[in-house]
Amino acid sequence: MQIDWQKGLIPVVTQDENGEVLMLAYMNEEAFKLSCESGYAHYFSRSKNRIWKKGESSGNTQKIKQIKLDCDNDAILLKVEQIGAACHTGSHSCFFKELDILGNSRIPSENSRIPNANTPSYGILDEIYHTCLERKLSGDESTSYTAKLYKKAPNSYLKKIAEEACEFALAIKDFKAGSKGEHKEAQPAYDIVYEGADVLFHMLVALADVGIHPEQLLNELKRREGLSGLIEKANRKG
Repeated sequence: MQIDWQKGLIPVVTQDENGEVLMLAYMNEEAFKLSCESGYAHYFSRSKNRIWKKGESSGNTQKIKQIKLDCDNDAILLKVEQIGAACHTGSHSCFFKELDILGNSRIPSENSRIPNANTPSYGILDEIYHTCLERKLSGDESTSYTAKLYKKAPNSYLKKIAEEACEFALAIKDFKAGSKGEHKEAQPAYDIVYEGADVLFHMLVALADVGIHPEQLLNELKRREGLSGLIEKANRKG
């Protein structure tokens, strides 16, 4: 039987090899073909408006073990070998919140994170990154500073990155000058934190605009660990 692609996107329920439901996503015909050809799950992101391979940023890939089609030919069940966490929060499954009959939710502590020390916990960087993606998609300038930045992207956020980086550098300079007693009005240490956070936020806005997850920057730093800075520069220029 053929899959019914008339609606463009069809829902995909993904389970691990033990039958636990990991996530709900969507595929278009191209994502399905890529999944079949590569043997790894590819989905269509409605927020990014593009096809993405599961784990392309985090490394938490899904090796396909079985593909099933429902009775109406318009929904897919994937059984996969899950590498690492399926959820971007670091949880093994996206379905880790429990609801009671009144709709109140709770997160069982034993299930809130996958028991694997190597599993990344993206935390606030991931939350802000995905919020940026949502603001970019919504385009609601009336209530969102981030949406305003995307309206005039990339110059808007590139200018802010440069401005905030300069203010961060000045905050460091003022703090160091004050610690040496060179002038009495040196800014306190929290100015460094405040300005540094501004730089990081606008970097996340930029990363979301080009579709690069902040985890890729962290992975690059991890790759460089133990390397000489001079060797690293020489390799890049070579």
